[in-house]
Amino acid sequence: MQIMSSINFDRFDVQILDALQHDARSTHQKLSQTIPLSPSQIGRRIQRLEEAGVIDSYRVNLRPERLGLSVLAFINVFLDHHGEAVVRDFASAVADLPEVLEAYAVSGEADYWLRVQVPDLPSLSRFVMHTLMCVPSVRSVKSTIALEPVKRSAPLPLGHA
Repeated sequence: MQIMSSINFDRFDVQILDALQHDARSTHQKLSQTIPLSPSQIGRRIQRLEEAGVIDSYRVNLRPERLGLSVLAFINVFLDHHGEAVVRDFASAVADLPEVLEAYAVSGEADYWLRVQVPDLPSLSRFVMHTLMCVPSVRSVKSTIALEPVKRSAPLPLGHA
């Protein structure tokens, strides 16, 4: 399997990546119990994958509702005009908003999709009306509120190799 032109992946790399997606806290020793490599070999491979940028970061997935952030919304953003400076300024403004968990430039009707997490509906209203709509070049937004999660934080499907 070749994912990037600068690095070739073998079945051990795929097994390591798959295992780390399920439990990023696995030690090299623990990984070596299911992957037929020594802990030091696994450590070297992980370091190579980190240096190649395949492993971007390690993080903890928190349950937002347990932290008082019970409203998840997907917001379509429509800009009133486009251009390099507008796109750069919008991306910069969105990057500074802690409520925005993810932002994507998209094709189709909307210009951007945002995944936003807030405590409640009044907070979502304030965020949309007093923060997002105040970003220069935002013409309009369309919000969709998630009712309940069906699947979250799924590992990437590495089985296609």
